[in-house]
Amino acid sequence: MLTGLNHITLAVNDIDKSFDFYVKLLGMKAHAKWLKGAYLTLGDLWFCLNLDESNPSKDYTHIAFSISKIAFANMKKNLIKHGIKEWKTNTSEGNSFYILDPDGHKLEIHVGDLKSRLKSMKNENFQNLEFF
Repeated sequence: MLTGLNHITLAVNDIDKSFDFYVKLLGMKAHAKWLKGAYLTLGDLWFCLNLDESNPSKDYTHIAFSISKIAFANMKKNLIKHGIKEWKTNTSEGNSFYILDPDGHKLEIHVGDLKSRLKSMKNENFQNLEFF
């Protein structure tokens, strides 16, 4: 039986550029970096960068990172200042800023959690919605 999320690996075209983005702009902690990769963490999440031909998904698939309500505005302002591109406007519960990393991987900076999302769904009209 699975026990949790072990790590996320993203293919990137430029280790240095992606390393700077994830460490300097998003605030991940660096643990190791080499010619073809890097190991970072965000809280307990192990995040890997791997030098490869990057082909990000064109669909809604994305990775969402948590941020406190207090830190959200400053993070968003800093990312905009650095020319980070937004790929979607938020229409759901909680503040979210949907951005692209240097390779076009879709990310979300989100205020909220599963509990707040489920609570907000009770006030929406989702077709065939079931709670468990």
